[in-house]
Amino acid sequence: MPETGPGSIARPGRRIGALAIDWAAAVILSIAFFEYEAIATTVIFAVVQILFIPTAGGSPGHRILGMRVIRFDGGWVGLWRPIVRTLLLAVVIPAVIWDADQRGVHDKAAGTILIRA
Repeated sequence: MPETGPGSIARPGRRIGALAIDWAAAVILSIAFFEYEAIATTVIFAVVQILFIPTAGGSPGHRILGMRVIRFDGGWVGLWRPIVRTLLLAVVIPAVIWDADQRGVHDKAAGTILIRA
């Protein structure tokens, strides 16, 4: 993978920004339809991740900030990888532990990588 530019691993600033966008959208939908229930917010966040990663290449936050999720070997992420990645992301701790390549544990476990588009 290149160190910078398109195809490089997305850096923490973009990742955090995308997470903030996706979480804010989930909060807005939770307020609108469920009077801001914490469980509803988490479920909405998870559903958006699971639906958008295999179909659009990333969540709305990822795409807005110029990133996409791919399989580590470059293929289509499939259906189970977004589920594993999202469940671990919802637990939070795997998402804040990175390796030297700045891949979170949730990405490593799912065999995915978040790259700059």
